[in-house]
Amino acid sequence: MKLAIRKRKIGNIPILEVVDETKIYEPMPLIIYYHGWQTAKELVLTQGRKLAKQGFRVVLPDAANHGERKTELSPIPSLTFWNSIQSNLFEFSFIVDFFENLGVTTDQIGVGGVSMGGMTTAGLLTQHPEITAAACIMGSPAMIRYRERILYHANAAGFFLPHDYEQLLGWIDAYDLDSQIETLGERPFLIWHGTDDEKIPYEHIQDFVEKHPQENIEFVSEDERHLVRGATMDLVTDFFVEHLSTENQV
Repeated sequence: MKLAIRKRKIGNIPILEVVDETKIYEPMPLIIYYHGWQTAKELVLTQGRKLAKQGFRVVLPDAANHGERKTELSPIPSLTFWNSIQSNLFEFSFIVDFFENLGVTTDQIGVGGVSMGGMTTAGLLTQHPEITAAACIMGSPAMIRYRERILYHANAAGFFLPHDYEQLLGWIDAYDLDSQIETLGERPFLIWHGTDDEKIPYEHIQDFVEKHPQENIEFVSEDERHLVRGATMDLVTDFFVEHLSTENQV
C-alpha cells in the first residue's frame, strides 16, 4: 500500500492527513491523533502511517503554540500548556466537521495522543459521545489532579502564579474524565504508561485505573520513562483495528 501524506490547513490549523493513496476520496473511519508538549505533528507521523496502513484516515494536527503555530512560552508556569490543550478541545469538532462535509468519513471516530495529546484525548471523551474508541499514551485522564500537582510544585519552587490560578483553569473541571467517568460509557479506552515516567506520574494513572475497575479500560504499563517506542505504536494500531470497523467502507 502506498500512502498519501497531505499537508493541509483546516482554517488556521496545520494538519497532516495520512491515507491510502487509492482511497483519498472514499469514506473511511477517521482517527485524530495529537502530539505531545513542545513537539509537533511530524513527531506522531510514524504512528499515523501505521494506522493509515490499516484502512483509517488519520489526521495529525499541530496544537496551538506548537509546530507551525509555534509561540514563545509564557513565563507563567503551565499557561501555554493548558492553553494548548484547551485549543485542541475547541478545534476537535471543527476538524471532524471538515472531513464530514467532504463526505470521506463513516460513523467511526477514533481519538488518540501522546502526553499532552493523551490528556486532550481523555478530555474529549467527557463531551463527545460520538467518539468510538480512544487511546491515551503517556497522558493523564485526571487533569484536575495534574493541575494540583503543577500548583504545588510551582509554589514550592517559588515561581509566580496568579492567586486565582485554579479559577482561571476552571474549565478543566468539565473535562476531567476521572471525576465524571460515567461519560466514558462502554467505549473502549486504551491507556499506556511507563512506570518510570518522569513527567506525568505513573501513580496518577494507576490510581485512575484502580478507581474505575468496571470500565472498558485496557491498561498497559511497562518499565519505561516518558518515551514511546515502536512496540507501543503497534499496540495503539492493534487497538484501533480491533475497535474501529472498516467493514462498511465503500
